[in-house]
Amino acid sequence: MMTANRTSIRSSAEKGRLTPLKLVQENQTFAGTGGVSSGNQNGSFLPAFLETRSGEIYLSRFADGRPAPVHVLDGLPPALVTRKTPAGRVSATLESVISGFVRAGQFYTREQTAKLIAA
Repeated sequence: MMTANRTSIRSSAEKGRLTPLKLVQENQTFAGTGGVSSGNQNGSFLPAFLETRSGEIYLSRFADGRPAPVHVLDGLPPALVTRKTPAGRVSATLESVISGFVRAGQFYTREQTAKLIAA
């Protein structure tokens, strides 16, 4: 777990809870850019989540704790999870959780990452 510099994150983060469907929509929005994992693999970015109220950063992990190569909600700490499926999969997070990427300990939103990769 790392802490983000809160001033580097836009306060206009999307409203609403992060869900598997929202992750799919974000991937569609940023398809073909560095805003998705497949678009920034050469830039040393790791998929991660930011809890915007505390500034805590969480690398994306599978439920068993292994690092995930894409955004996976199942490895988030229970304190960030608001809903699970009957099978135990995370289906929603706190509204303050956003997806993005970490490089060298710094959190970047998907938009910021896309811009960095395009530059």
